Amino acid sequence: MKIALTSIFVDDQRAAHAFYTDVLGFRTRHDIPLGEDFWLTVVSPEAPDGPELLLEPAGHPAVKPYRDALVEDGIPLAQFNVDDLAAEHARLAGLGVQFTQPPTDIGTALVAVLDDTCGNLIQLIEMKAPADDGGAS
Repeated sequence: MKIALTSIFVDDQRAAHAFYTDVLGFRTRHDIPLGEDFWLTVVSPEAPDGPELLLEPAGHPAVKPYRDALVEDGIPLAQFNVDDLAAEHARLAGLGVQFTQPPTDIGTALVAVLDDTCGNLIQLIEMKAPADDGGAS
């Protein structure tokens, strides 16, 4: 079993698509009209055949209170891995992306949290290499 698709609710699919592609750097996989909405997915350019992220309309009544509570508590809805958090933070900040948490060392990783402008907080994470314990076990 593997993850093929996951979704994130967005306030405006077109604005989300622009942010996730033009700013974050994802690539469009599907953009299929479905009435007033779209089946709109993006993928990492590093894994174009990998898992898709569905930019899903946030119209269901349960979505707003759920996302509002997460944002109020500073909890990211999704997490994306990066190879160099400092460089990615600088690049995104230079594009005007607002961070609710600057790069922070949490021991096993470096993390930062950004506002995706579409109703969600997104965590970026750079995993650290495991510490060499000098052969002790």
